Amino acid sequence: MRRPGPLLALVGVTAIWGVTFVQVQDALALYPLFAFLAVRFAISTVALAPFAWGSLRALPRRGYAAGIGVGTLLAAAYGFQTAGLELTTVASTGFITGLYVVFTPLLALAFFGTPVPRALWAGVALAVVGLLLLNGVPGGSTVGNALVLANALFQALQITAMERYAPRYDARALTFLQMATSFVAFSVIAVALGDLEAPRGATVWGALLVTGLFAGALGYLIATWVQARTTAAQAALVFTLEAPFAAFFGVVLADEVLGVPGWVGCAVMMAGIVVAEPAAARALRAFAQRERLCR
Repeated sequence: MRRPGPLLALVGVTAIWGVTFVQVQDALALYPLFAFLAVRFAISTVALAPFAWGSLRALPRRGYAAGIGVGTLLAAAYGFQTAGLELTTVASTGFITGLYVVFTPLLALAFFGTPVPRALWAGVALAVVGLLLLNGVPGGSTVGNALVLANALFQALQITAMERYAPRYDARALTFLQMATSFVAFSVIAVALGDLEAPRGATVWGALLVTGLFAGALGYLIATWVQARTTAAQAALVFTLEAPFAAFFGVVLADEVLGVPGWVGCAVMMAGIVVAEPAAARALRAFAQRERLCR
């Protein structure tokens, strides 16, 4: 790709994703967790509806089933991530979330027998060492980190599923169905817990609008637009910037103190993600190619 514009746009999206960790953490101190997620995905669903309406009308039943299934995985990922963010640091959340790059090819191996390149195992080892170091960060939490780790696992499952279904169905329809499924799931949980209430205050509404409109609806649309104009490897490497952006904004905006072990853990985990990413891309391309041949 000769023009840097699309990749720069994607860098901007990852920066937005990084700063939202701080905003969401602040909002959750004032507003219930599942109510926040319900309203957030309601905003994303409404914002995406005009772009997805035409493709939804042409989507077959299997496409709806795929979108709802992948949306369930996405909802689980966001639920675990946001619950973990309440207990651990912004920097830890950002870096542990990035481990979906490590998990994705392992899941492709476990479920579909897709071979895993050797470089990935080095990435796994680095990621484990980095995670152990992050568990000792002041203000962090082993339970919170475990919840965010579960989020990375479900994100990897969602990515693996999208590698199977994205070539078959319209990306706008699948994205809308994921947002709508997450909205319904979190609304049901919030109502069951008695937590659903009207948002109040600039802190809560600011986080809802940024996550719902910019990080959610607009972020996914830009990511889809960019991935049609660049290679998967280039896009995936840019996505890894979410972790250092989260750490940066955690230190600058949330006054987090990582200390030497924390920064070393972040650096080691980032190295593991970067090492694993090319292997992940090759494994998923092999998986997607096999799926096309089997149809």
